[in-house]
Amino acid sequence: MRMRLARRLLLFFALAFLLPVASHAGWWIWQSHAPDWRRADWTSAKLLPAAAVAPEATIHVFAARVGRWRGIFAHHSWIVVKERGADAYTRFDVVGWGMPVRVNHREADGRWFGNMPELVTEIRGEAAERLIPQIRGAVASYAYSNPGSYLAWPGPNSNSFVQHILAEAPELRQALPPTAIGKDWRADGVFAGLTASRTGIQASLYGVAGLTVGWVEGIEINLLGLVAGVDLRSPALKLPGWGRVGV
Repeated sequence: MRMRLARRLLLFFALAFLLPVASHAGWWIWQSHAPDWRRADWTSAKLLPAAAVAPEATIHVFAARVGRWRGIFAHHSWIVVKERGADAYTRFDVVGWGMPVRVNHREADGRWFGNMPELVTEIRGEAAERLIPQIRGAVASYAYSNPGSYLAWPGPNSNSFVQHILAEAPELRQALPPTAIGKDWRADGVFAGLTASRTGIQASLYGVAGLTVGWVEGIEINLLGLVAGVDLRSPALKLPGWGRVGV
């Protein structure tokens, strides 16, 4: 009985985790990538209009694949805000060198290591006006803003930072991509409680193993930072390596 259960668990791990990662790795190595950060394209992807053209308040969450072999597994995420009538966007993200929390470190909709950013969510108008002060407060309250506090795996990293903002402003009601490794990292190590959106529950062990069930987050199984599951709100599969595959 135990042997049968062990075999089923190994089969599930192979099909849900190893196979997607291996297939995405095979696809990834055939793509063209910048050899290093100096020669990578960091310019605007032209996803946002000029700030002066759109006077309303806006919030955008972006994610883009990270550089070189790490892009097989992971995205880097950041958040962009613009107050009503502002003539420029303000970008907040965390990096792994120097002071972790950066303001306008790159173009608001800039490529990351040459990779095209994806729009995770956006909010406009009065709703954005209400949420921007909460977002700025969450940036200011982020506890891991000192040099040396960044850790690529399991966290705190750039995705831990954006997840902190989502938790402090749950009205955003958005989940990061399943490939945003570090989003499930918790400062208290062993955690059980509400999801960032307050629409479900999560149990997490230092961000390297856990289970999340929520309307916004869907159902996610986290093993070593790799996430497999399903999106409930907008039906899709969540696959390690590939990310969200569906509508």
